[in-house]
Amino acid sequence: MSDETTLAAGASGSAYFKAPVFAVAPMIDWTDRHYRFLARQLSKHALLYTEMIVSEAILRGDRERLLGLDDTEQPVALQLGGNDPGKMAEAARIGEDFGYAEINMNVGCPSDRVQSGTFGACLMREPAVVADCVAAMKAAVSIPVTVKCRIGVDDQEPEVALRDLVSQVTEAGTDAVWVHARKAWLQGLSPKENRDIPPLDYGLVHRLKSENPHLFIGLNGGLGSLNQALEELNQQTEVERDAGGLHTFPHPALDGVMLGRTAYHDSAMLTAVDQYFSHPLTGASAIDLSAEAFTANGHRQSLAFWAGVRDAMMAHAARHIASGGRLIHVTRHMVGLFQGWPGARRFRQILSADATRAGAGPEVIAAAFDAVLSAAEAKQAAE
Repeated sequence: MSDETTLAAGASGSAYFKAPVFAVAPMIDWTDRHYRFLARQLSKHALLYTEMIVSEAILRGDRERLLGLDDTEQPVALQLGGNDPGKMAEAARIGEDFGYAEINMNVGCPSDRVQSGTFGACLMREPAVVADCVAAMKAAVSIPVTVKCRIGVDDQEPEVALRDLVSQVTEAGTDAVWVHARKAWLQGLSPKENRDIPPLDYGLVHRLKSENPHLFIGLNGGLGSLNQALEELNQQTEVERDAGGLHTFPHPALDGVMLGRTAYHDSAMLTAVDQYFSHPLTGASAIDLSAEAFTANGHRQSLAFWAGVRDAMMAHAARHIASGGRLIHVTRHMVGLFQGWPGARRFRQILSADATRAGAGPEVIAAAFDAVLSAAEAKQAAE
């Protein structure tokens, strides 16, 4: 991928982030501040997202607990859930004051809780409401306002539903649309099943980009590796057959890719991101990692790099414990590191067993890393 970056202009004429963008998807209970701190140690260029936070909670709840942000996590986008333009605008304004780099509206979550509040994926049926919320938030903040959506819900025809939503939010001034390329079935499938069972339609997202060349369009859903994400990001050629024969339709490159559970369960994959993607805010070029050794899973092998990650996580854990938190709040996000590495099983055992004990401190992180780094060092010496 070229180190050159282009500026993707939002529909309102304002600029979104410098494309192409790699993002880690917002995930409830997972992409909290501790996971984001870990992810930032692994990639300086990935765009990170909060968990979805309901606008009403921000207006009435403990804002520091909900929105507290460490500057070292940046760039971070705040994802909001809701359907009231006034409340969404006020929550967005508060989020901007906390320092977030983007406000994203959730139009894709299919959970029962979200359905009962008539927001999330339910809003695929109410594109005018989404557009009103986008317009209100755009008027309230100076940072980008974006939408993350599905391609449709239930019996909707995706070719119609997605285009209708995108048309209306584009008119309202959205700076970007991130598309989870699956339908959501609001009745009959659980949130987990909605991540796997409805078929993917990447072709529709590529067609959407062809029809909206000046709008930032990012792809989410079913991307199982960085290599697959890079392939889908690039220009695609669609082939159709009719009575007249075969016809090819080239589609331009997408502007971004977003990985969720793949990036969480195998977080070390993030160590390869910066060699392909520039920094979304500064435009700093992708980093030359050609001299680095990588594992078969695409993890950086440099033991000095991983020692730095260890030290950063220990310091972060110490600060969290000193403020009244527990070690497990931090380490629960680290268990998926080092898949395929020698010593990885012992690493997981130490974090799973010792981090939950009363009084557990950063020394547990040190012991877990030592199990991997000493085994990796011995393996490298023997090769």
